Amino acid sequence: MLTATAANGPSPSPADLSQRHWWRDAVIYQVYIRSFLDSTGDGIGDLAGVRAGLPYLKKLGVDGIWLSPFYPSPQHDHGYDVADYRDVDPIYGDLAEFDTVVTDAHRLGMKVLVDIVPNHCSSEHPWFRAALAGAPGGPEREYFHFADGRGENGELPPNNWRAMFGGPAWSRVREADGSEGQWYLHLFTPEQPDLNWRNPAVGEYFLDVLRFWLDRGVDGFRIDVAAGLFRHPELPDSPDPEADERTRDSVNPLAWNQPEVHQVWRDWRAVCDAYAEADGHDRLLVGEVSVPTAREHAAYVRPDELHQAFFFHLLSARWDVDAFRNTITEALRDIAGTGSTVTWVLNNHDQVRTVTRYASGPAGEGDTTTDHGPARARAAALLMLALPGAAYVYQGEELGLPEVLDLPDEVLTDPIFRRTGSRRHVRDGCRVPLPWSGLASPFGFTPAEGGARPWLPQPEWFAEHATDRALADTRSFWHLYRDGLHLRRSLPQLGEGTLRWLESPPQVLAFVRGDGLVCAVNFGTEPAPAPVSGTPLLASGDCPVGILPGSTAAWWISDLDPR
Repeated sequence: MLTATAANGPSPSPADLSQRHWWRDAVIYQVYIRSFLDSTGDGIGDLAGVRAGLPYLKKLGVDGIWLSPFYPSPQHDHGYDVADYRDVDPIYGDLAEFDTVVTDAHRLGMKVLVDIVPNHCSSEHPWFRAALAGAPGGPEREYFHFADGRGENGELPPNNWRAMFGGPAWSRVREADGSEGQWYLHLFTPEQPDLNWRNPAVGEYFLDVLRFWLDRGVDGFRIDVAAGLFRHPELPDSPDPEADERTRDSVNPLAWNQPEVHQVWRDWRAVCDAYAEADGHDRLLVGEVSVPTAREHAAYVRPDELHQAFFFHLLSARWDVDAFRNTITEALRDIAGTGSTVTWVLNNHDQVRTVTRYASGPAGEGDTTTDHGPARARAAALLMLALPGAAYVYQGEELGLPEVLDLPDEVLTDPIFRRTGSRRHVRDGCRVPLPWSGLASPFGFTPAEGGARPWLPQPEWFAEHATDRALADTRSFWHLYRDGLHLRRSLPQLGEGTLRWLESPPQVLAFVRGDGLVCAVNFGTEPAPAPVSGTPLLASGDCPVGILPGSTAAWWISDLDPR
């Protein structure tokens, strides 16, 4: 009989289990709307395309969808620069079409989450236009961070902060009289001015925004930059070196993870809880929380704050048995201990696709002549779906899509490229429109006759990953995800509950869920003894009885003693 090490995470009581909330173990599919399915032929995905794809997602087996921003926007950051938080951009449809998406999703038994962007808005938002037209020190500028510059004539930025997408975090404005004036803060791009959350009017505005979408039937919100919002009130220089050119993963402690942000999430939670109390249907708040440790992460999912927050440490873990085990242990200890559940992710619209990220040699380094990416991505997917808690799947991962690495410079749209001139960190490669059918672009993404080209070009090899081909091939990524999702719903051991580590060979990570669901992953390249005898219930690749091949994950039902 196998032996198990100490349990990780609290075990829910029968009373808790009888009152489970839908979000605690849900699997949500991220729909990046402009790249999902185009119904109009303009080369850009839209809400009608989302609606047309709902039966496909129901067949896949997800519990709900998260929609990327669809609000009116000049699209400098593809919707994460919002000009109006209570409407739909015409390129995506209108409010009536949005309502139909919600209705149809609910009819199919799927939840709908919308993306909300409270850290910053668009430079075309009416508030910012009024701020530019107003005078220094005027009330219109209190919605943002305006400050006088340093230097003899104010020609230097107010501090040394740098933007996440490259360059300084400040831009100088030209005042109404034509003179060079104050500077405003933007921790992403100049087209995305940071909102001043120390102004109570900002908080009240967003509470009204929440109610607007809740009244339209949404089931919750994905919150962009949820560790942001507040800045040090005096805006002093950052301890980061001024010459630091890092983008995306800023470590400026004066701009992120300020203590005041937690009251915002308490206020938002109160709004969602009021709707839940009225009809018994939970509304979810899931935050994009990028903080250094699981302990800091846990502070955001305390019982009166966010329901969940994405745990990015699994996404960033290198392909290594110890790295994965330590990451999972830390999450279950610190996050599940709050009473929330861990929200696992392997990818999203900001990250290199999993197949490409895992493509190098053992432990993610060394031999790059062998493409381990597909096998490892399949194994990682099966591992994630076996972990206690919730999971999010980025569109195209179920097709095994690799990153598109050779997009020409002239088609790149990511503001990181425009700000830095560097292709490093550019996110367009994971946003190329999905292939649905056929052997050539547009692969069913947009109407072939008379339609515009997809907004990002699709490579010829996308044909190998088209949805119609994946559905017909029972060994495809799609069938692995589908089978894992359906088993996850049918097996009581999966979803919430405990996880116990099993003793296993050096390159194998193995654990047991509930009363005998065993999951094991071989992180090495050579076969290892399987932790359970018998035929696997599900495996990410060929898995003979008694053997766990390299770069493979499998599930078994075992008579393992659950004590």
